[in-house]
Amino acid sequence: MDSLTAATSSQHQALLRRYGASGGPAVGPWNEVMASLLDHRSVRGYKPDPVPPGTLESLVAAAQSAATSSNMQWTSVIAVSDPAKKKVLAEIAGNQKHIEQCPLYLCWVADMTRNALISAEQKVEFETMPWLETFLVACIDVAMAAQNAVVAAESLGLGTVYIGAMRNDPERVARLLGLPKQSFVVFGLCVGYAAEQAAGEVKPRLPQSIVVHHDTYDGRNTETERKTYDGEMAKFAARHEMQASTWTQRVLNRLGPIKSMNSRERMRAALAALGFEIR
Repeated sequence: MDSLTAATSSQHQALLRRYGASGGPAVGPWNEVMASLLDHRSVRGYKPDPVPPGTLESLVAAAQSAATSSNMQWTSVIAVSDPAKKKVLAEIAGNQKHIEQCPLYLCWVADMTRNALISAEQKVEFETMPWLETFLVACIDVAMAAQNAVVAAESLGLGTVYIGAMRNDPERVARLLGLPKQSFVVFGLCVGYAAEQAAGEVKPRLPQSIVVHHDTYDGRNTETERKTYDGEMAKFAARHEMQASTWTQRVLNRLGPIKSMNSRERMRAALAALGFEIR
Protein backbone atom coordinates (compact mmCIF):
# COMPACT_ATOMS: atom_id res chain seq x y z
CA MET A 1 0.00 0.00 0.00
CA ASP A 2 1.54 3.34 -1.04
CA SER A 3 1.57 6.36 1.31
CA LEU A 4 -1.36 8.11 -0.41
CA THR A 5 -3.55 5.01 -0.25
CA ALA A 6 -2.59 4.48 3.40
CA ALA A 7 -3.46 8.09 4.26
CA THR A 8 -6.83 7.82 2.50
CA SER A 9 -7.58 4.59 4.35
CA SER A 10 -6.59 6.18 7.68
CA GLN A 11 -8.84 9.15 7.00
CA HIS A 12 -11.75 6.94 5.99
CA GLN A 13 -11.44 4.93 9.21
CA ALA A 14 -11.23 8.11 11.30
CA LEU A 15 -14.36 9.54 9.67
CA LEU A 16 -16.15 6.21 10.12
CA ARG A 17 -15.37 6.25 13.84
CA ARG A 18 -16.45 9.87 14.24
CA TYR A 19 -19.67 9.78 12.19
CA GLY A 20 -20.66 6.13 11.91
CA ALA A 21 -21.44 4.33 8.69
CA SER A 22 -24.01 6.78 7.36
CA GLY A 23 -23.02 10.30 8.36
CA GLY A 24 -19.43 10.80 7.28
CA PRO A 25 -18.33 13.45 4.78
CA ALA A 26 -16.16 12.78 1.77
CA VAL A 27 -12.42 12.55 2.30
CA GLY A 28 -10.46 15.79 2.05
CA PRO A 29 -7.12 17.27 3.09
CA TRP A 30 -5.45 15.17 5.79
CA ASN A 31 -2.44 15.19 8.10
CA GLU A 32 -1.37 14.07 11.58
CA VAL A 33 -3.06 17.03 13.27
CA MET A 34 -6.38 16.17 11.61
CA ALA A 35 -5.95 12.53 12.61
CA SER A 36 -5.33 13.51 16.23
CA LEU A 37 -8.34 15.82 16.33
CA LEU A 38 -10.73 13.23 14.93
CA ASP A 39 -9.41 10.65 17.38
CA HIS A 40 -10.45 12.71 20.43
CA ARG A 41 -12.35 10.90 23.14
CA SER A 42 -13.04 11.72 26.80
CA VAL A 43 -11.01 9.71 29.30
CA ARG A 44 -12.56 9.04 32.72
CA GLY A 45 -9.98 6.70 34.22
CA TYR A 46 -6.24 7.34 34.68
CA LYS A 47 -3.05 5.49 35.48
CA PRO A 48 -1.13 6.81 38.51
CA ASP A 49 1.89 7.52 36.29
CA PRO A 50 3.00 11.16 36.48
CA VAL A 51 3.10 13.23 33.34
CA PRO A 52 6.61 14.02 32.00
CA PRO A 53 8.48 16.97 33.54
CA GLY A 54 7.59 20.22 31.82
CA THR A 55 4.18 18.98 30.64
CA LEU A 56 2.26 21.66 32.52
CA GLU A 57 4.44 24.41 31.13
CA SER A 58 4.14 23.03 27.59
CA LEU A 59 0.35 22.80 27.80
CA VAL A 60 0.11 26.34 29.14
CA ALA A 61 2.36 27.57 26.32
CA ALA A 62 -0.01 25.94 23.86
CA ALA A 63 -2.98 27.48 25.68
CA GLN A 64 -1.44 30.95 25.61
CA SER A 65 -0.91 30.58 21.87
CA ALA A 66 -4.66 30.49 21.27
CA ALA A 67 -6.46 33.55 19.95
CA THR A 68 -7.47 36.03 22.65
CA SER A 69 -9.94 38.84 22.00
CA SER A 70 -8.12 42.18 21.66
CA ASN A 71 -5.17 40.53 23.44
CA MET A 72 -6.93 41.02 26.79
CA GLN A 73 -5.71 37.58 27.95
CA TRP A 74 -8.46 36.80 30.47
CA THR A 75 -7.24 33.26 31.22
CA SER A 76 -5.53 31.94 34.34
CA VAL A 77 -4.84 28.28 35.18
CA ILE A 78 -4.59 26.62 38.57
CA ALA A 79 -2.82 23.25 38.61
CA VAL A 80 -4.20 21.30 41.57
CA SER A 81 -2.03 18.52 43.00
CA ASP A 82 -3.10 18.54 46.67
CA PRO A 83 -5.03 15.24 47.16
CA ALA A 84 -7.29 16.84 49.77
CA LYS A 85 -8.30 19.62 47.41
CA LYS A 86 -8.79 17.19 44.53
CA LYS A 87 -11.06 15.12 46.76
CA VAL A 88 -13.24 18.17 47.50
CA LEU A 89 -13.33 19.13 43.83
CA ALA A 90 -14.39 15.57 42.96
CA GLU A 91 -17.22 15.81 45.51
CA ILE A 92 -18.38 19.14 44.04
CA ALA A 93 -18.39 17.48 40.64
CA GLY A 94 -20.74 14.71 41.78
CA ASN A 95 -18.00 12.31 42.94
CA GLN A 96 -16.18 12.10 39.63
CA LYS A 97 -13.27 9.99 40.85
CA HIS A 98 -11.10 10.63 37.81
CA ILE A 99 -10.43 14.10 39.27
CA GLU A 100 -8.62 12.34 42.11
CA GLN A 101 -6.98 9.77 39.82
CA CYS A 102 -5.44 12.04 37.20
CA PRO A 103 -1.89 13.23 37.87
CA LEU A 104 -2.60 16.70 36.51
CA TYR A 105 -5.84 18.56 37.23
CA LEU A 106 -6.23 22.02 35.76
CA CYS A 107 -8.82 24.60 36.76
CA TRP A 108 -9.37 27.11 33.98
CA VAL A 109 -10.22 30.55 35.32
CA ALA A 110 -11.97 33.50 33.69
CA ASP A 111 -9.74 36.01 35.48
CA MET A 112 -11.08 39.55 35.35
CA THR A 113 -9.14 40.51 38.48
CA ARG A 114 -5.89 41.07 36.62
CA ASN A 115 -7.35 43.71 34.34
CA ALA A 116 -9.45 45.25 37.12
CA LEU A 117 -6.19 45.94 38.99
CA ILE A 118 -5.05 48.08 36.06
CA SER A 119 -8.23 50.12 36.46
CA ALA A 120 -7.43 50.77 40.12
CA GLU A 121 -3.74 51.41 39.52
CA GLN A 122 -4.30 53.85 36.66
CA LYS A 123 -7.37 55.42 38.31
CA VAL A 124 -9.43 54.87 35.15
CA GLU A 125 -12.96 53.52 35.38
CA PHE A 126 -13.37 50.52 33.08
CA GLU A 127 -16.92 51.19 31.93
CA THR A 128 -17.05 48.01 29.83
CA MET A 129 -16.10 45.61 32.64
CA PRO A 130 -19.58 44.97 34.14
CA TRP A 131 -21.28 44.14 30.86
CA LEU A 132 -22.33 40.64 29.80
CA GLU A 133 -20.32 40.96 26.59
CA THR A 134 -17.06 41.37 28.51
CA PHE A 135 -17.79 38.39 30.77
CA LEU A 136 -18.77 36.32 27.72
CA VAL A 137 -15.54 37.24 25.93
CA ALA A 138 -13.52 36.22 29.01
CA CYS A 139 -15.20 32.80 29.11
CA ILE A 140 -14.69 32.33 25.36
CA ASP A 141 -10.99 33.18 25.75
CA VAL A 142 -10.71 30.53 28.48
CA ALA A 143 -12.43 27.90 26.34
CA MET A 144 -10.18 28.51 23.34
CA ALA A 145 -7.04 28.43 25.51
CA ALA A 146 -8.09 25.17 27.18
CA GLN A 147 -8.90 23.52 23.85
CA ASN A 148 -5.42 24.36 22.61
CA ALA A 149 -4.07 22.63 25.72
CA VAL A 150 -6.26 19.57 25.04
CA VAL A 151 -5.01 19.27 21.46
CA ALA A 152 -1.43 19.59 22.71
CA ALA A 153 -1.96 16.99 25.45
CA GLU A 154 -3.48 14.47 23.07
CA SER A 155 -0.62 15.01 20.60
CA LEU A 156 1.69 13.91 23.44
CA GLY A 157 -0.27 10.71 24.03
CA LEU A 158 -2.16 11.99 27.08
CA GLY A 159 -5.87 11.62 27.72
CA THR A 160 -8.17 14.42 28.88
CA VAL A 161 -11.71 15.14 29.98
CA TYR A 162 -13.37 18.47 30.72
CA ILE A 163 -15.16 18.86 34.06
CA GLY A 164 -17.98 21.36 33.64
CA ALA A 165 -19.28 20.36 37.06
CA MET A 166 -16.91 22.84 38.67
CA ARG A 167 -19.85 25.17 38.05
CA ASN A 168 -22.05 23.12 40.42
CA ASP A 169 -20.74 25.30 43.25
CA PRO A 170 -18.52 28.13 41.92
CA GLU A 171 -18.31 29.84 45.31
CA ARG A 172 -16.99 26.75 47.09
CA VAL A 173 -14.48 26.16 44.29
CA ALA A 174 -13.34 29.78 44.54
CA ARG A 175 -12.86 29.53 48.31
CA LEU A 176 -10.97 26.26 48.01
CA LEU A 177 -8.58 27.69 45.40
CA GLY A 178 -8.24 31.12 47.02
CA LEU A 179 -9.57 33.00 44.01
CA PRO A 180 -9.79 36.79 44.24
CA LYS A 181 -13.03 38.59 43.39
CA GLN A 182 -14.02 38.66 39.74
CA SER A 183 -12.41 35.28 39.07
CA PHE A 184 -14.42 32.20 38.16
CA VAL A 185 -13.52 28.58 37.33
CA VAL A 186 -15.25 27.96 34.02
CA PHE A 187 -14.34 24.24 34.03
CA GLY A 188 -11.71 21.78 35.12
CA LEU A 189 -9.58 19.47 32.98
CA CYS A 190 -8.17 16.06 33.86
CA VAL A 191 -4.88 15.22 32.14
CA GLY A 192 -2.97 11.95 32.31
CA TYR A 193 -2.39 8.53 30.77
CA ALA A 194 -5.61 6.62 30.19
CA ALA A 195 -6.11 3.47 32.23
CA GLU A 196 -6.50 0.42 29.99
CA GLN A 197 -10.20 -0.01 30.72
CA ALA A 198 -10.87 3.72 30.34
CA ALA A 199 -9.25 4.46 26.99
CA GLY A 200 -12.76 4.84 25.61
CA GLU A 201 -14.08 4.94 22.09
CA VAL A 202 -14.57 7.80 19.69
CA LYS A 203 -18.15 8.97 20.16
CA PRO A 204 -20.20 9.55 17.00
CA ARG A 205 -21.20 13.14 16.26
CA LEU A 206 -24.14 14.64 14.41
CA PRO A 207 -23.79 14.33 10.63
CA GLN A 208 -22.46 17.40 8.85
CA SER A 209 -25.71 17.58 6.90
CA ILE A 210 -27.30 18.89 10.13
CA VAL A 211 -24.57 21.27 11.30
CA VAL A 212 -23.24 22.75 8.04
CA HIS A 213 -25.30 25.33 6.14
CA HIS A 214 -24.46 27.26 3.00
CA ASP A 215 -25.33 30.95 2.78
CA THR A 216 -28.52 30.52 4.79
CA TYR A 217 -29.76 28.26 7.59
CA ASP A 218 -31.56 25.20 6.25
CA GLY A 219 -33.07 22.82 8.81
CA ARG A 220 -35.45 20.96 6.51
CA ASN A 221 -33.72 17.59 6.97
CA THR A 222 -32.85 17.94 10.64
CA GLU A 223 -35.48 15.56 11.98
CA THR A 224 -34.72 12.80 9.48
CA GLU A 225 -30.97 13.13 9.94
CA ARG A 226 -31.33 13.25 13.71
CA LYS A 227 -33.17 9.94 13.70
CA THR A 228 -30.36 8.41 11.66
CA TYR A 229 -27.87 9.75 14.19
CA ASP A 230 -29.98 8.34 17.02
CA GLY A 231 -29.45 4.94 15.42
CA GLU A 232 -25.67 5.40 15.52
CA MET A 233 -25.80 6.56 19.14
CA ALA A 234 -28.02 3.62 20.10
CA LYS A 235 -25.34 1.22 18.87
CA PHE A 236 -22.66 3.19 20.74
CA ALA A 237 -24.78 3.22 23.90
CA ALA A 238 -25.35 -0.53 23.72
CA ARG A 239 -21.61 -1.15 23.49
CA HIS A 240 -21.00 1.02 26.57
CA GLU A 241 -24.14 0.20 28.59
CA MET A 242 -25.19 3.85 28.65
CA GLN A 243 -28.48 4.79 30.28
CA ALA A 244 -29.61 7.16 27.52
CA SER A 245 -29.71 5.04 24.38
CA THR A 246 -30.12 7.84 21.83
CA TRP A 247 -28.98 11.43 21.44
CA THR A 248 -32.60 12.61 21.49
CA GLN A 249 -33.11 10.90 24.86
CA ARG A 250 -29.93 12.45 26.21
CA VAL A 251 -31.16 15.91 25.20
CA LEU A 252 -34.49 15.22 26.89
CA ASN A 253 -32.76 14.07 30.06
CA ARG A 254 -30.30 16.97 30.15
CA LEU A 255 -32.55 19.88 29.19
CA GLY A 256 -35.92 18.71 30.51
CA PRO A 257 -35.81 18.70 34.33
CA ILE A 258 -34.30 21.63 36.23
CA LYS A 259 -32.62 19.14 38.60
CA SER A 260 -30.28 18.16 35.77
CA MET A 261 -28.54 21.53 36.21
CA ASN A 262 -27.09 20.35 39.54
CA SER A 263 -27.50 23.76 41.21
CA ARG A 264 -26.17 25.69 38.20
CA GLU A 265 -29.57 27.38 37.86
CA ARG A 266 -28.33 29.78 40.57
CA MET A 267 -25.31 30.80 38.48
CA ARG A 268 -26.22 34.49 38.33
CA ALA A 269 -26.36 34.69 42.14
CA ALA A 270 -23.08 32.78 42.44
CA LEU A 271 -21.34 35.14 40.03
CA ALA A 272 -22.63 38.14 41.99
CA ALA A 273 -21.20 36.60 45.17
CA LEU A 274 -17.85 36.24 43.38
CA GLY A 275 -17.77 39.97 42.66
CA PHE A 276 -19.09 40.02 39.11
CA GLU A 277 -21.58 42.76 38.24
CA ILE A 278 -23.03 41.56 34.96
CA ARG A 279 -25.41 43.94 33.21
